[in-house]
Amino acid sequence: MPKIKQPNSRHCFVCGLENPVGLHLHIYETEPGVIETSYTAPNHFQGYPGVLHGGIVAAILDEISGRAQMGNAETPRFMFTGKLEVKYRRNVPVGQPLKIVGKAGRVRPRFVEAWAGIYDESGDLLAEANAIHINVPEDQFDLSKLDELGWKVYPEEDAGYN
Repeated sequence: MPKIKQPNSRHCFVCGLENPVGLHLHIYETEPGVIETSYTAPNHFQGYPGVLHGGIVAAILDEISGRAQMGNAETPRFMFTGKLEVKYRRNVPVGQPLKIVGKAGRVRPRFVEAWAGIYDESGDLLAEANAIHINVPEDQFDLSKLDELGWKVYPEEDAGYN
């Protein structure tokens, strides 16, 4: 299966392409229920010298686990986090390429389970999370306004980020 690029938004901290302080991740479905992205964290997101701040690590794992369950661009399933259990196995470095993977788990009508992990260049698992994501109630999110939110698949050349 070829990689399928997922949509980005304008202002999301993790994927928002117009967020001046965001991560600007581009996320790809590599097979049904599996997504991947890569990221090299800049120094200004570090906690201790050379180490990515744990809150940024959690934000990445949160986004990627939810994205594994999001679905396709035409009928996305928007969810908020009900539970995020992060295991910090090793320090996640800044300034080095990271591979981030999300995998869909159990699906229920109102919520889903998913997993995400951050790996270094050697394939060592640095951090992982199990998550429960709950559907955003229909009366709180109007899917007809996705264009206004900038929710779309942006061409790589227009994005200017990894």
